[in-house]
Amino acid sequence: MGTSVKDQLILNVLKEDQVPHNKITVVGVGTIGMACAISILMKDLADELALVDVIEDNLKGEMMDLQHVSLFLKTPKIASGKNYSVTANSKLVVVTAGARQQEGESCLNLVQQNVNIFKFIIPNIFKYSPNCKLLIVSKAVDILTYVAWKLSSFPKNRVIGSGCNLDSAHFHYLMGERLGIHSSSCHGWVLGEHGDSSVPVWSGVNVAGVSLKNLYPALGTDSDSENWKQVHKQVVDSAYEVIKLKGYTSWAIGLSVADVADSIMKNLRRVHPISTMIKGLYGINDDVFLSVPCVLGQNGISDVVMANLTLEEEAHLKKSAEALLGIQKELQF
Repeated sequence: MGTSVKDQLILNVLKEDQVPHNKITVVGVGTIGMACAISILMKDLADELALVDVIEDNLKGEMMDLQHVSLFLKTPKIASGKNYSVTANSKLVVVTAGARQQEGESCLNLVQQNVNIFKFIIPNIFKYSPNCKLLIVSKAVDILTYVAWKLSSFPKNRVIGSGCNLDSAHFHYLMGERLGIHSSSCHGWVLGEHGDSSVPVWSGVNVAGVSLKNLYPALGTDSDSENWKQVHKQVVDSAYEVIKLKGYTSWAIGLSVADVADSIMKNLRRVHPISTMIKGLYGINDDVFLSVPCVLGQNGISDVVMANLTLEEEAHLKKSAEALLGIQKELQF
């Protein structure tokens, strides 16, 4: 036996333990999970990406599909497995797994199915990455972020829901379309519950620091002849429209999750409208998670920006909190 090509080519000068420093795990490799994975890879956020799912063939196929283009990526290791040991030492774990809502299915029924799935997922994440940040994406995100927090025993700064990060981005886009300006120069926040009962904060909508509400006091009200309320309605309705047209949403949520992951992995301390434990704010005294502007960095959510809400907006947040609490009380842990 001669020496191998590798032995002739490479002289090892250091025995090293290869522990990842910026590992990210994505749990659930459906359309949303893979959109998150590819968006994270394209932003070079991880030195290792782990994928976990229960359907092994699909999981292995998705992993191989990504491994084959390592030439075009700067993530040296992509791994997958049904066993959570593959997730060990993750800095961030993105949870997209869960049942898909069937037509006509109640929110409570869907959430209870996902609670049962989370009972398995969350303790396993905690077992292998006790210091990670948890980013919950699964539906219904605000309730499941609460569920993940309850099941994980993580401090609340490390349990984050993707929340209204996407709703707000979509709001910027539609605002930009109306004004003929790029969405990054349009400023407006959608807060509260992700989805139907989210709250657009009209008082804060501005371009270059110029308040649209000051220019046009009817902005966002029922007496608004320009019907800016429609912008928020489109934000709420569009997800349903996309699902009706292509069967699911994927790219938007994937890119939105990578945007949140960017702030965590690079300790950027950017402010995001993401779902956090809101007890003690805006007159809400229960354990519920809703989106408010949060400072996001290496420890997860370190600060909350106190949004200047009108009485009506605050009442809207309270109503969302009550609706979520109603569902949470019915859940069987």
